[in-house]
Amino acid sequence: MISQAALNAILNGSSAVLLTVGYAAIRAGKSAVHKALMVSAFLVSTAFLISYLIYHYRVGHGPFAGQGWIRAVYFTILISHTILAVVIVPMILVTLRRAWLERFDKHRVIARWTLPLWLYVSVTGVIVYFMLYQIYAPRP
Repeated sequence: MISQAALNAILNGSSAVLLTVGYAAIRAGKSAVHKALMVSAFLVSTAFLISYLIYHYRVGHGPFAGQGWIRAVYFTILISHTILAVVIVPMILVTLRRAWLERFDKHRVIARWTLPLWLYVSVTGVIVYFMLYQIYAPRP
């Protein structure tokens, strides 16, 4: 059975894939495909956020077991991920709202910032999972 932490990483990774393919779709002029992929990325990210909050409410946080220089790497990634995860939520909502209202000129302006930040948060979420629960997980 898959752990909830692994599910969260899968949701984050899926969001990153959907965002990347959605970006490729709009660059190729496939706006309907782009819309479907970006809405899917939003739904997957929403499912992640709900799952993440439930998990951390029930379990709390896990200590990072890595030692030496990797601790600085881990906490640098974690801190930037956490700060940008807070920042990206309203940006995503504004970006989607502008697209929904067909204000595409304004949508493009914010989407140029939203996409790379959202991708960063999604990818670093997966990295944090692997570092915390796979590579440097405490061993019994």
